[in-house]
Amino acid sequence: MSAIVFTAVLFAAFLHAAWNALVKSAADKFLMTIMVASSAAFLAAVALPFLPQPDAESWRYILASALIHVAYFTLVALAYHHADMSQTYPLMRGTAPFLVALVGALALGEPLSPAAWIGISLISFGVLSMVGLRRSGDGKGVAIALCNAAVIAAYTLVDGHGVRLSGSPAGYTLWVFMLTGIPLAAWVMARHGKTAFVRAGLDWRVGMLGGLATLAAYSLVLWAMMAAPVAIVAALRETSILFGTVISAVILKENVGTSRLAAACIIVLGAIALRLG
Repeated sequence: MSAIVFTAVLFAAFLHAAWNALVKSAADKFLMTIMVASSAAFLAAVALPFLPQPDAESWRYILASALIHVAYFTLVALAYHHADMSQTYPLMRGTAPFLVALVGALALGEPLSPAAWIGISLISFGVLSMVGLRRSGDGKGVAIALCNAAVIAAYTLVDGHGVRLSGSPAGYTLWVFMLTGIPLAAWVMARHGKTAFVRAGLDWRVGMLGGLATLAAYSLVLWAMMAAPVAIVAALRETSILFGTVISAVILKENVGTSRLAAACIIVLGAIALRLG
């Protein structure tokens, strides 16, 4: 992986951690997640007329990805309802890269070097090490999180191949976000009313900031997938947990224990292995 692609994916990971921190700090995490997705859809709709449109071959991937992303956001909300974000988020994000690597190597003809497998394994292990299973009643949330890991792996593989056929990474990404955000926003309005976001005390400007961050992050990731194996990019993207740990400690003033610091060091080692591989 070149230095430019490596740096771009790390920046995407930082942006991913940033918008997740916005969700984590909100009183209603579910509605904040939908607001971010809806804001991303609005921004995509504004920008799309000025961008090259994806080639026809990629449209079946765009539609499939949008459907999978709707399932992803739904399962995120369910997981956060049944278990803590600090538990379910690492499970979802830590399991997915290994699934992507296995499917890519066994079924899609993307073999990886030993260094890449070491890097992916270290990052997945480091992310999963941040999971705490001490609380009772977490079983359903854990099961949902693991199901969502498969969903994350699915849209990663779909987008990794779809974007290569699109001829326009930015256009591809924005269509996916617009087709994902519209039904989510419509569902919230139908179920909770047009003022749901306002009644929940959510600031639309924060939602727009989160939408911009997630759009930019995923655009960079899909661009990187055109130049590097999908599995490697997918694993490196999960260094967002590392940035999230820093944000939690410095900005959110959360207590970051030695176990999380040790897990963060493992993730750093994994990122170094991917860069050297």
